[in-house]
Amino acid sequence: MSDPSLSMLSPSFLAPLAYLALAGVALRRPGRRPGALPRWAEYAALAALVAALGGLVQVVLSGPARLGTTDGLALIALRADAISLTLVLLVAFIGWVVMRYSRSYLDGEPREGAFYALMAMVLAAVLLFVQSASLGTLVLTTAGVGLGLRRLLLFYPDRPEARRAATKFSLVWHGGDVALMLAAVLLAAGYGTLDLAALGQQAAAAPLPATTKLAIALIVLAAMLKTAAFPLHGWLTEVMEAPTPVSALLHAGIINSGGVLLITAATLVQLSPGSMAALVMLGGFTALFGAAVMLTQSAVKTALAWSTVSQMGFMLLQCGLGLWPLALLHIVAHSLYKAHAFLSSGGAIKAVAAQHRPGPVAVPSLGAVLKSFGLAVLVYSAIAGLFIAVLGPKSAQSLALGAILIFGVAYLVAQGLADSAPAALTKRTAIASISTAFGYFAFQAMAQTIWGAALPGAPVPGALEWALIVLAVLSFGLVAFAQALFPLWAHHPATAVLRVHLVNGLYLNALLDRAIGGFRTPTHTS
Repeated sequence: MSDPSLSMLSPSFLAPLAYLALAGVALRRPGRRPGALPRWAEYAALAALVAALGGLVQVVLSGPARLGTTDGLALIALRADAISLTLVLLVAFIGWVVMRYSRSYLDGEPREGAFYALMAMVLAAVLLFVQSASLGTLVLTTAGVGLGLRRLLLFYPDRPEARRAATKFSLVWHGGDVALMLAAVLLAAGYGTLDLAALGQQAAAAPLPATTKLAIALIVLAAMLKTAAFPLHGWLTEVMEAPTPVSALLHAGIINSGGVLLITAATLVQLSPGSMAALVMLGGFTALFGAAVMLTQSAVKTALAWSTVSQMGFMLLQCGLGLWPLALLHIVAHSLYKAHAFLSSGGAIKAVAAQHRPGPVAVPSLGAVLKSFGLAVLVYSAIAGLFIAVLGPKSAQSLALGAILIFGVAYLVAQGLADSAPAALTKRTAIASISTAFGYFAFQAMAQTIWGAALPGAPVPGALEWALIVLAVLSFGLVAFAQALFPLWAHHPATAVLRVHLVNGLYLNALLDRAIGGFRTPTHTS
């Protein structure tokens, strides 16, 4: 029997219907200048946002809601709780902004009406995905997202680059769908249900059989494929062939859908230490790799895409450490920032040119770099101690993640401590390090307050977890140290060679191109 307290409907369940209605209208006017359709598209997006806000109000006043039963193998089941409503609001808000932006961006395009239809269908599928309460719903909706996004990537079908990007996207994305489907089959056979809450409870009640461990590994694999993790990240860097609104749309629960999947199934995933370790290792490496390649890119949108690769890797790292509330906060913050960055990318070149600052303000010496890292760690330790004294103990994982973040600030501190640095820069960098440490613990406390009760806490570290924590901190620390010293070795011949390899993403994307025949040139016979 289903829980009667969760049998009520939520207004958020109606949000996808606004987009489905828009898609039905848009399909009848698929061509250029489809009358009032662009205005109605914005109204539909606004209606979905209002429905999401209504769902939030209901959850605050009446508690969680659910559509569908909690037992059996029902394929369609939706939930409305603090986690899902956060994501629904995020998707609905970005969807509204993108639809509004598209009114001028797509004006006069030959397939303007078809664009709105495809966007509406993808947004409807994403809104269902983030409210999924069962693996069956997750499988169906994520497959729908992939099918719709492929058509958007082919909005300019005459471009060979667009066709190649769509092919690579489909192979990787639907490979994740297959992995998720196999996981659903294994879990349904083992536990007789597809309900995510029930699966977590049943799996935690007894030692995990081999089939359940395999199913969890498949869920993790699906998440990695959908977040463009190393080494199959190349498709994300090529989706710039689609219109700019599509690049922004990716950050409305699509490129971060792997994180959403892991958070939705967090209780189940955390039962497998091996899968959590895989997330830490591959996520951490993807974060460092993506960040290094991003720094070598000259095209604005390509650099943003590589930044997303890095950020999604960092999100996987957070999930692998068991910091689920922070991973969800990362999804929200990164989605809002990166959607704005893509939509405003047209003015990025002018903004950079106006700054007239092509390089570091001051070049630090080795001594300044060592001093900067020491000061950053001292500031971080002091603020961490303050928060622990006020709010209680922190997990080893959360302290390690904070140390990784403060290493990034140490680069700025190093510039401020350089002999040639102006006093104002030294002051600003000191403020930056203090603000970063304070902000990290403050946002962590906020995320824990909002979502912590619905997510499992970070596991108590064992030998494997401690080894991974130390490896992650050392890896990010060494990379940050090398970055701080970059002005000192930037002109070394080895650096030029390394830069060439990084610009090309270590040629992994080229290998995938060759595998799908993307380099083949059609021959014409007379």
